[in-house]
Amino acid sequence: MIEGAAREALEEAAGDAVRFDVPMSRFTSLRVGGPVDAMATPGDRHVLARVLRACALHRIPHVVMGKGFNSIVRDEGLPGVALRLSRLKSLCVRPGQLVRGESGVSHSQLTRFCQARGLAGLEFGAGIPGSLGGWVTMNAGIGERELKDVVCELEVMSPTGTRIRHLGRHLLRFGYRALRGLAPGSVILSALLRIRISTPAEVKAEVSRLLAERAKSQPLDLPSCGSVFKNPPGAFAGRLIEAAGLKGDRIGGAQISTLHANFIVNTGGATASDVISLIAKARALVRFRTGIHLEPEVKILGRGA
Repeated sequence: MIEGAAREALEEAAGDAVRFDVPMSRFTSLRVGGPVDAMATPGDRHVLARVLRACALHRIPHVVMGKGFNSIVRDEGLPGVALRLSRLKSLCVRPGQLVRGESGVSHSQLTRFCQARGLAGLEFGAGIPGSLGGWVTMNAGIGERELKDVVCELEVMSPTGTRIRHLGRHLLRFGYRALRGLAPGSVILSALLRIRISTPAEVKAEVSRLLAERAKSQPLDLPSCGSVFKNPPGAFAGRLIEAAGLKGDRIGGAQISTLHANFIVNTGGATASDVISLIAKARALVRFRTGIHLEPEVKILGRGA
């Protein structure tokens, strides 16, 4: 819990943009998770900086949650402050065939923006859930196309809210579903993305094609956190899980999707413990059968072992 001077500091920093003891099941895509000590949804960068300064002063941990995809909060809850940047969502075209978007820009907002203006190069993100900040943090992508291929610069606020840096592509260390090298607790404010000029019709056609492919292969009708595991070198996590006979397997309200075995869905009433147990079962059985160690793509956060 956050009490006393620490609570007062957060209330002074964020006003009605901070709430306490908020159920994370309402803010994660899997709809599971216990309460977070505090949730802050800053309306602008100044409020964000004040919240970060209050956290630093009172040694309160913070985590950026974005849209809550690729994250599972344990049933015991999350200590500290969860930062939601959903109100930081400016989006504009910049000279030199570039688009700058703030971290709270949703995947659908970015897709609509580019489609209406005939801006190509970002279609591969169509249907990838979450926000632009989450995309960058996870180096989201499909096949051979990832965010690292289009990011030219990131605008990053320091963990204490006292400094903003503009980091060029040469300073960024992207990996498979990862961005490394930023100081722990840093907050990505915006990204400058490379695009190319096309036509609205051509962009729309490519977006429609990718959305149709996603609808055929991924469970979009039930809550999920996206892909659970990274694909190991030379293999596909979903195929390994399916070959182990776990497609459709359940623990409580959590189920390995019958459509794509690298997705776990909440069929109703699932707990974070159900999901985490199913993840552990899939990892153990795949390793037993193949010797391959599946590395989670999803982040498990919160109290508990």
